[in-house]
Amino acid sequence: MEAPERNLALDLVRVTEAAALASGRWLGRGNKDAGDKAAVDAMRLSFNALDIKGHVVIGEGEKDEAPMLFNGEKLGTGQGPAVDVAVDPVEGTNLLAFGRPNAISVVGVAPAGTMYDPGPSFYMQKLVVPAEAKDVVHLDAPVKENLTRIAKALDKDVDDLVVFVLDKPRHKQLIQEIREAGARIELHTDGDVAGSLMAIDPRSKVDVMMGTGGTPEGVLSACAIRAMGGEILARLDPRSKKEEHALIDAGRDLREILTVKTLVRTDDVYFAATGISGGTFLAGVRYTGHGATTHSLVMRGKTGSIRYVEARHAFDKLMQFSSVKYD
Repeated sequence: MEAPERNLALDLVRVTEAAALASGRWLGRGNKDAGDKAAVDAMRLSFNALDIKGHVVIGEGEKDEAPMLFNGEKLGTGQGPAVDVAVDPVEGTNLLAFGRPNAISVVGVAPAGTMYDPGPSFYMQKLVVPAEAKDVVHLDAPVKENLTRIAKALDKDVDDLVVFVLDKPRHKQLIQEIREAGARIELHTDGDVAGSLMAIDPRSKVDVMMGTGGTPEGVLSACAIRAMGGEILARLDPRSKKEEHALIDAGRDLREILTVKTLVRTDDVYFAATGISGGTFLAGVRYTGHGATTHSLVMRGKTGSIRYVEARHAFDKLMQFSSVKYD
């Protein structure tokens, strides 16, 4: 038996709350870089108050040259445990900029050396399912076969299932096969971390996430998937010859099927996400004139603890000492 340890996830939710509160001011204002920068600045300030020796393995911004917490950046006070850090201050910058649902702020942390480093990979093929279906799917199985097995594992019919798919030209054939199998589809323009979370969250109507999305987002999602006991099957899926050649030069096997245990090699993982724009997954930031309300999902993998946190923030008190400008 062990005495209760400090739950780092409860510190991380303050980080995602800060990013959401700062970036939420940019909802629908058409400037994704400004919203992203506000979240990055707030997240960095909040992280550097934590007693950790953090190393950013999954950073943000390298693919599209946005403001970022960059790969290799050191976070925290330098005291406490050495940890790998995965961040996306605004997952869904376009969603935030154009006032669309499901923009979220996301952080995952695990002991140093346990997170998969995607190197020069930007994209991966993914299949995400909840715990009940983790042993019945295969990345190379036909779509209809996977959906039939998932439905049986969830004690549903195939036409009960809802599949999250990014609405991209590359998914035209996938969407057709899902429809032919008889399942229903939620199409989203952006946000495959949110899609992965929906697929494993028992409160969500989404049952599975399929398709090609960001590799960094896949590793970040794996932190939550491991904590919730679900599964992600993935394969690096370069979308250009430049990316393909970079992966080959880096010695990556483009045929390898990655799993949740490949992407995060420990159960001792922490995860937090806070809603920014609101939507079907997490409610967004609601400003009241004197403060704000946020909604977050917080997980600790070692104990399996999952918390849904509603927090009320009083700006008159908070702004007396906070370096982050929320109002």
